[in-house]
Amino acid sequence: MRFISFRAAAGEGVAIRVGDRMYRGLTARSASFPGTLKQLLASDEGALQRAAAILSESPLIDLREARLLPPLPAPDKIICIGLNYADHSAESGFEPPKYPTVFARYATSLIAHEAPIVRPGGSEQLDYEGELVAIIGKGGRHIEKARALEHVAGYSLFNDASIRDYQFKSPQWTMGKTFDDTGAFGPEFVTADELPAGAAGMRLTTRLNGTIVQDASTDDLIFDVATLVSTLSEVMTLAPGDLIVTGTPSGVGLARKPPLWMKPGDVCEVEIPGLGVLRNAVIGA
Repeated sequence: MRFISFRAAAGEGVAIRVGDRMYRGLTARSASFPGTLKQLLASDEGALQRAAAILSESPLIDLREARLLPPLPAPDKIICIGLNYADHSAESGFEPPKYPTVFARYATSLIAHEAPIVRPGGSEQLDYEGELVAIIGKGGRHIEKARALEHVAGYSLFNDASIRDYQFKSPQWTMGKTFDDTGAFGPEFVTADELPAGAAGMRLTTRLNGTIVQDASTDDLIFDVATLVSTLSEVMTLAPGDLIVTGTPSGVGLARKPPLWMKPGDVCEVEIPGLGVLRNAVIGA
């Protein structure tokens, strides 16, 4: 199942893909609205299937008139993993970590597919980072690795666009990682049963203005999805709708000589076959 969240004249809603670029859905004003994706994930195990049945019989959504939202516009937690590909660790001047490098994003940074990434006025060091996102379905604490994937409801794509000079103003990276309108997320929430277990063996590609700048397999993750879910749950209670942004491979603009920064007018695309293409243009603040 492949869901989107959207905003139309009648309000915010949820839709399901029923064909090539065709979606059927309802807004929250409808009497038969099944709930937001966050509400569905927090409900019982059959909630997504029941919602899919309702939405599949609902009106077609014209995405020329409706506007896509991030699949989960306001997750409780956006947990990002740094240096989670060995080649990216090396190009960044770090040894591959023995324990996940964790930082946070906030929901005010999120934008949807086709929404503009905004380069702030105070910096020209806007970098791209294509990533796989794991979305928590069943919450929990102290989750065993062997059962961790049971807690992942689905997956999506992310561009962890980073403001590098702000990122390295201090040893903590968060300031450069959560500027408003820099966290592209979407286009769809794809349920886990549509993909290989743990989204393993999938090709992640990032393109800037049509040129491939990142190309790797999710098999190259140092800490795979199950490991991340289990490790994070040692510290915090994971909740339905939480995002785990699993890390970016090598090829980032910072590591290139000369550096390759995104600028207004550029278009960045992140693609994983099975999850689609996340496309965003860049504008200036």
